[in-house]
Amino acid sequence: QVQVVELGGGLVHAGGSLRLSCAASSGTLPIRAMGWYRQAPGKQREYIGSITSVGSTDYTDPIRGRFTISGDNAKNTMHLQMNYLQMDNLKPEDTADYYCTADVVNDAGDRFTNWGDGTQVTVSS
Repeated sequence: QVQVVELGGGLVHAGGSLRLSCAASSGTLPIRAMGWYRQAPGKQREYIGSITSVGSTDYTDPIRGRFTISGDNAKNTMHLQMNYLQMDNLKPEDTADYYCTADVVNDAGDRFTNWGDGTQVTVSS
């Protein structure tokens, strides 16, 4: 069973910074990648970025250059991983619930995405 937990949400003024953490643990299946999504009030959940188990990152345009995803390389294993979403120069439109995901792959090559419960980020103007 895969568990995903996000930490670090809160209230910040526009232009400020916040760092979210995400811890994922899997039983026997290796974690291949971890992703970040967000859902603003009244809007659909959107993908914002990800990091693979070898450290490759991907960002979407709304956050590129302001947000950075990194992994705890010294401690991460294939079954236990921690990653961080560093958010700088925050804007009111970044206000949302932020979710972390952990993708695992079984022996047949099937990929499963596991979600955390989310953490709230509020950016005041």
